[in-house]
Amino acid sequence: MDLFETPLNPNKRLKQEFVSNLMGSSMLEIAALSTIVPGLVVLRKWSSSCSLNDYKQKNLAKKGKNVKPSPKGLGSHLVALALDYITVTFPILLFFTLLAEWCYQFGILVVLVFIFRMAWKRSESKGERSHFSSFRNIVSSYRVSVVVVTCLCILAVDFKIFPRRYAKTETYGTSLMDLGVGSFVMVNALTSKQARDFKSLNLKAALQSISPLILLGFGRLISTTGVDYQVHVGEYGVHWNFFFTLAAVSILTSFIQIHPRYCGLLGVLILSGYQIVLAFGLSEFLTSSKREPNLISQNKEGIFSIFGYWGMYLIGVYFGHKLLVRANSSGKDVDNQFLRIEIWGLAAIFWTLTVILDNYVERVSRRMCNMAYVTIVLAQNFQVLSVLTLADSQDNLVFEDTFNQNLLGSFLLANILTGMVNLSVDTLSASPATALIILVAYSFVLCFSVGMASFFGIRFKFW
Repeated sequence: MDLFETPLNPNKRLKQEFVSNLMGSSMLEIAALSTIVPGLVVLRKWSSSCSLNDYKQKNLAKKGKNVKPSPKGLGSHLVALALDYITVTFPILLFFTLLAEWCYQFGILVVLVFIFRMAWKRSESKGERSHFSSFRNIVSSYRVSVVVVTCLCILAVDFKIFPRRYAKTETYGTSLMDLGVGSFVMVNALTSKQARDFKSLNLKAALQSISPLILLGFGRLISTTGVDYQVHVGEYGVHWNFFFTLAAVSILTSFIQIHPRYCGLLGVLILSGYQIVLAFGLSEFLTSSKREPNLISQNKEGIFSIFGYWGMYLIGVYFGHKLLVRANSSGKDVDNQFLRIEIWGLAAIFWTLTVILDNYVERVSRRMCNMAYVTIVLAQNFQVLSVLTLADSQDNLVFEDTFNQNLLGSFLLANILTGMVNLSVDTLSASPATALIILVAYSFVLCFSVGMASFFGIRFKFW
């Protein structure tokens, strides 16, 4: 009898309080982290491109011989995956935990390395043709960066070793984890069929395509309720979650089928109207802790923020289409340079807009997904993309290829592992050393599970 009376999650209330009423970090720190994370990927690509094997293949290619990459065995695959883990995933984990207080210094160091490397490359390659990363590879690296950071943070946030300023804010402010759901929306928008100018799906086909998200949403709701898992109500509401938001954005987008070149204007109009409604009382309603006994009031944050995410998605579709068109028409180095400059310019513009909106309109709020939140998500995502353009590599890293094949599958696995750790370990009382060991083991299992699935051709594709 005592076994059934024992709660599955005895520290539920303490864990909820641990991630509540937080104020976030600064925009400058977000910018520093948005330089370090993609910077580690770029540095790893630079080092891997200087390997002896690549050098030999380049020499053979210069002699006019067709060079096909030799098939890798399991051993070679695991070694490459281990090197990627040691040089990319593990350092990212350290910067989110033990080295968090050094993010500015390391951010400056990464920038200096970029400057010296670019200056050296320019002096060494006079008169030679430059090599630029394809836009496809840049976007692939960007997608993986978003997923890996999200997977690391969803467990790390439950430990005291993870700075509270990186956890999601209560109402207003900016933090690393606040950018997670917005970045997922942007990833979907930039790489969507709409951005690639494919014919829009009809409503029936759209409903079929988002049915897995709806199922995952209900699956998460049932599982978290069943095991009494801690859920911060102020994030999305009582019943709402991340998967419902993605599904709702997809449904709304399928209703209005317009050319991607007009999606940006429609997105701005939706955001402007939503921001006006927020200013006339909706923001007070959304930030209030009072909830009426009806579904709308119980899930007000999740339901009303859909309009902000919808506007963000449409703007992402517009820029995704615009960049893809330029990338596909770029046959010369000068065109690739313009593409790189355009991405850097977009990052600078949206950071400027964020500062203006945050100071003179309304502070950044993920909870409401207001206009300032949309612009900081755009700014941060374009900054990550702009740093990744510096890689000048024609190949992805092994861990990037493995995660790209199973983006949703890796995210679901991370959620399952996170739940298992939380239900079996008292994360709040874990020492820094214990927390780090658990996080390293978790990230190692995640990366190598996804890597093994990729090697054996297993893909978690739901539609």
